[in-house]
Amino acid sequence: MTTPLTQSASRVRAPLLWQVQVAAGLGGFLAGVNTSAINVALPSISRHFDASASGASWTLLSYMLVTTVLVFVFGRVADMIDRRRLYQACIAVLTAASLLCALASSIEWLIVFRCMQAVGAAALLCNITALITDAFPVNRLATALGINTTIAALAQVVGPALGGALTSGFGWRAVFWFNVPVGLIALTWAGLRLPPDPAHSETEPFDYLGAVLSVLALGGLILALSEGGALGWTSFPVLAGLVPFVIFTPLFLIVQARRRHPLLDLDLFAGRTLSMAYLALFFMTMAYFAVVLLMSLYLQAAADMPPYQAGLQVLSVAVAMAATAPVAGRLLNHCSARALSSAGLVVTAAGLFALSALIEPSMNSVALAACLMAVGAGVGLFTTPNTKSIMGSVSTHRRGIANGVRQTAQNAGYALSTALALAVVTSGLPGPTKQAAYAGSISGLTPPTMDALTTGYKWALLTLASTCLLALLASLSRGPDAAQ
Repeated sequence: MTTPLTQSASRVRAPLLWQVQVAAGLGGFLAGVNTSAINVALPSISRHFDASASGASWTLLSYMLVTTVLVFVFGRVADMIDRRRLYQACIAVLTAASLLCALASSIEWLIVFRCMQAVGAAALLCNITALITDAFPVNRLATALGINTTIAALAQVVGPALGGALTSGFGWRAVFWFNVPVGLIALTWAGLRLPPDPAHSETEPFDYLGAVLSVLALGGLILALSEGGALGWTSFPVLAGLVPFVIFTPLFLIVQARRRHPLLDLDLFAGRTLSMAYLALFFMTMAYFAVVLLMSLYLQAAADMPPYQAGLQVLSVAVAMAATAPVAGRLLNHCSARALSSAGLVVTAAGLFALSALIEPSMNSVALAACLMAVGAGVGLFTTPNTKSIMGSVSTHRRGIANGVRQTAQNAGYALSTALALAVVTSGLPGPTKQAAYAGSISGLTPPTMDALTTGYKWALLTLASTCLLALLASLSRGPDAAQ
């Protein structure tokens, strides 16, 4: 029987497959480093601009909000135009925006340029997996996706260490300067080596109304979730986000159901396998993403570590991801996606619960590394089979939007993970101490205040661990039909 994967198998000649893999890898590496390096540099950025807690937080959240809102729209665009052209355009935007971030004169301008970075990243993220799925035959797809996940994990390895080293040696601006040569290399490689996409369907009309409604609904939701913990759920920014979400979400669904060429094909959610895979992904990313940020801030604030040392300490997450992702790809030949993904969630949850129990300023470095490695190993085991379960369930001309939905779920989890974790951590601290926490400059506080900070971190990690259990429930609920 013909499957969505075999419909386009071997569209790219075997000798060219590695060129597609390299192109996707360069893009994934750039996006990963851009996201992870700033986590370690955030305290230095906050001190440089004397930023408020809100300003420091939005240096991260603005990027996540814009990426989450736009990746869904760009997923549909990726199905309508040549994927190579879209890839080149998004690399160019991300590289130029990185240059502007390095030149930012205030925290406000940095946030604006971070939003510009997010536009390029959104188009990039929705395109990478679709490029790989289009190019590779079904018998090699799991391996290719595993390699792609490994590269993304390696970017998470390099990001914190590189961010810490560049910040300590040259200042926080060097974190953004680094993106420029990497972006130029990726752009050149794509122009020379990435084959054109002959299967794009640019004759289909673009659903502009659906795009506007989705941006308003998703933007409102992410804004409300990002600010609710810090400002309160009845504050004006939160209500200003919830109102458009409540109004425009049902309108969006009605429009999509009636369109001949909708932005979102609602049939994607008709089957339990695909819908539960998306839900598991959302909760998993929400559970693990903030861990590197939390531990980077905690080690600098409570343990008085310099940025480079804190960056090295949190490498364990990405190292374990890089080690287990390709293994998961090979295990898919013998195990179902449901079994592997669920096993990964169990491992991650165990690492988070252990970390919440052990965290303290004088925490043993070996115990810290073991907990973080468990978190990363679980993510690596989960990601490859869950991604193949999603991408292997849709036809060629819907892979862009399917991956766009996947990235939207993932980025929404990223944004909510960061916002929720930071809100829980700082909920019991006075205003000035909150600002100092973001700046990584609160070591030496009185024991009661330090205890309050550590308690906040414990509760944040417990919250993330509980979210991982929700992901496990969703993964198990997809049923045995998820086997690939």
